[in-house]
Amino acid sequence: MIVHIDCNSFYASVEIVSHPELAGRPVVVANNNEAGGGIILALTKEAKKLGLRRGDPVFKVRKTLESNNVAMFDADLRKYREMSRRIMRAVVEQQIVVNFLQYSVDEFFGEIPIDDPMTVRQCMEQVVDVITSGCGIPVSCGCSCTYTLAKTATWFAKQYAAYNGICIITPDVREKALKKIPIESVWGIGRRSAPRLKQYGISTAYDFAALGEQVVNMLMTTSGVRTWRELHGVPSIDMSAPEHQQSIMHSRTFPFMVEELEKLHELLSNYAADVAASLRSDNCLCRTITVFICTNPHRTDLPQYSNSDTARLAAATSNTQEIVRVALLLLDGIYAKGYKYKRMGIVLGGIVEDAGWQLDLFDKVNTSQNKRLMEATDRLNAKYGRGTVRLTIQGPTTKQPPSSSNDGNAGKPLIKL
Repeated sequence: MIVHIDCNSFYASVEIVSHPELAGRPVVVANNNEAGGGIILALTKEAKKLGLRRGDPVFKVRKTLESNNVAMFDADLRKYREMSRRIMRAVVEQQIVVNFLQYSVDEFFGEIPIDDPMTVRQCMEQVVDVITSGCGIPVSCGCSCTYTLAKTATWFAKQYAAYNGICIITPDVREKALKKIPIESVWGIGRRSAPRLKQYGISTAYDFAALGEQVVNMLMTTSGVRTWRELHGVPSIDMSAPEHQQSIMHSRTFPFMVEELEKLHELLSNYAADVAASLRSDNCLCRTITVFICTNPHRTDLPQYSNSDTARLAAATSNTQEIVRVALLLLDGIYAKGYKYKRMGIVLGGIVEDAGWQLDLFDKVNTSQNKRLMEATDRLNAKYGRGTVRLTIQGPTTKQPPSSSNDGNAGKPLIKL
């Protein structure tokens, strides 16, 4: 059977793992802006009971947040990716789910080569236990014969507490299940296509599955046909993971507008260090680096400016020091004095696999010594917390190491640029 695992309120759940004293309290995760708000990205069930919803502007619900002592965190995507990788390792080490792959930061697919529903449930209970007890993240799971039906099963696991977080859709209950799921909740259809389908009287997954294949192809082309076939129990989606990403980006809208080049240097150095670490975690190298900056387009009362530049590297690399060095040179070239900047980012492109890339004989960056330095840096940051080892130009760390760390030097830069 195909297995789908979806982490519940993932961003908020990760924050609770970092702050266990918040268990049982309403918690939300939001992006922030200079108005002191942004929008809610994730929230716990306790926060939902207060009437809060994902996508709520923070300034509109601030009174609810403050009067109910809601804990609010700024989104930390690096932390969430690290937890996602931790979940991956925990499940793979069990050797219960095969062909296990990450679909998004909080979703995973895999297979259990067993048809008996009871045995599959027992296996999934073990998988859920290692994620919840070992990683501290609550999850919902769905199992069925296709990817789309497995995600449909997860929808039921989330909606109905009686499933205890695990729902299995077998052929004998498939029709009954499809009659209950709204068309906009079907994976592959979503909220964009749903209104058009509803105009034709298609309001549930069952209505959609009852259409003829030619009609589906006319309404939704090939992608819709794949979804239709999957709802009929015919595997039609290839979930083979790509070898690597084509590019990796780290961008951020600043909480407050920034004018000083020195401050932009510090921020960009942190972004570059993050994407370099992500690149190494995928065992890849980059051949191009792009940096962009822009002012706030919504502040029409202020002068507007945006620019970007790209550098092609002499040798592909994942070395943090080299990526930071080139990124800062690009920033110096596009920075214009006298503007208030609101957003900046870095994109690593031309990505190739580290193992299959022929290094230049005269390459002084990707030496074995520098590679060992980066490996040691990644190990220390994984063990003691992000930013434990960093470049001096990155400035003082703004994130505390995990509570298990007793390293008194965690707040001091250990590598100088």
